[in-house]
Amino acid sequence: MRILIAEGERYQADMLVRLLKHTGYTTDVVSDGQSCIEWAATGIYDALILDMKIRGTDGFAVSETLRAQNNHIPILMLTANNILADRIRGLNNGVDYCLGKPFESAELLACLAAILRRCAVLLPSTLALFDLTLNPSSLELGCGEKYTRLNARETAIMRLLIINSSRILPKETILVKIWGYDAAVTDNNVEAYISFLRKKLALLQSKVRIATYWGLGYRLEEKT
Repeated sequence: MRILIAEGERYQADMLVRLLKHTGYTTDVVSDGQSCIEWAATGIYDALILDMKIRGTDGFAVSETLRAQNNHIPILMLTANNILADRIRGLNNGVDYCLGKPFESAELLACLAAILRRCAVLLPSTLALFDLTLNPSSLELGCGEKYTRLNARETAIMRLLIINSSRILPKETILVKIWGYDAAVTDNNVEAYISFLRKKLALLQSKVRIATYWGLGYRLEEKT
């Protein structure tokens, strides 16, 4: 899993990177609030660890902006001195959990795992968009009474497109989320799987198409 760390203090950021990498997470670090909002919008991160005193703004404004953008990334906020008012304000601004400083490494890892599990549970087992239904557990894509089987990677890409149907999904996001950051794949791999999925949609006679926005990415749209 890939975690975005928004922390302005270099020492604290390095500590979090070492801790999370040792536990098996992949990490990226930003040091200011605007960069945090922009990076989180890419959709490649499974969770955000956000310092309340992030440079340029504060964690409350960042979390509020992300939720206003309909970004449901799980957020673990780190608050100074474990102040109750800060924890309450964070939770009211869309934060999933507030952890006071100083904290034990084991506690941070447990909190991170908890919000990842909780947000995974909140996702429905069957996803629907327009005339399509997707069942990731059975690898089935349906349209009305018709169903077709997908392979695991096709299912993962279709799931990603449905969840992000309100925005254009960049190729880079699909590459990182489906194949991983260091995988030896190119844009051609994404294009090939998009082609496979378009054939499946045509087979189902669905009203949904995968629209290409050149230079930007893909989005599911209803045919007009």
